[in-house]
Amino acid sequence: MSENLYDLPDEVQVRADGPIRIITLNRPDNLNAVNHELHVGLARLWTRLNEDLDARAAVITGAGRAFSAGGDFAYLDVLRQDSRLQKLTIMHGRDIILGMLRCRLPVVAAVNGPAAGLGCSLVALSDIVYMAEKAYLLDPHVQVGLVAADGGPLVWPMSTSMHWVKEYALTGKRIPAEKALEMGLANHIVADPVAEALECARGIAAMPQQAVEATKRLLNLQLEKNVLASLDYANYAEQVSFTTEDFAAIMAKLTANKS
Repeated sequence: MSENLYDLPDEVQVRADGPIRIITLNRPDNLNAVNHELHVGLARLWTRLNEDLDARAAVITGAGRAFSAGGDFAYLDVLRQDSRLQKLTIMHGRDIILGMLRCRLPVVAAVNGPAAGLGCSLVALSDIVYMAEKAYLLDPHVQVGLVAADGGPLVWPMSTSMHWVKEYALTGKRIPAEKALEMGLANHIVADPVAEALECARGIAAMPQQAVEATKRLLNLQLEKNVLASLDYANYAEQVSFTTEDFAAIMAKLTANKS
């Protein structure tokens, strides 16, 4: 197996297992919380995958005991103070969303632990989802004073009831694995999500390639149409939320607690 296939930051590891590409969010000591480097790596990843003509399917997971804890508080506080970085980050967020939606490879999520914030969004934008029994989804954007301009609220309405979407997007409550399965936000709850996701990806990779990729595109065109209807507003609203007094006050509390 080869490491770091696509010359991405170390925070996003990609290795080959035959025709499968295993993507690992790689900040295990920080529960794979998203810093600038991890965000940049994810923004660049999907084009690299599309251009990898030997790849037939992908698995995405997290190193250690979490899938991703969401945004790193220190990184969020820097974003609050740096308008240029805000714009760049919003652009990269858009690249992640559209890149996943347009990725030709089926992407299987192995949710090995908590998937919060952008981690939750990556799960929402994946094609098939295996969750560990104690894993959960969580979109805390509103709790920290931000608008969720990425995957969860953008694509959840195509997967589950709008009432469920509003409850979990507006309250930031955890969605346990069993509830995610009930809501249609996960496919399977398993003891070893990485092993099960790899088995699934290998099965897909053995199918006729054009049929697989065109079928995924056919299905994701429906998602993309709905996402594009609200993405510009979502990006604008999130950038505004970085400048609010609420966000500044919440960041002050969170970063004080971390120090």
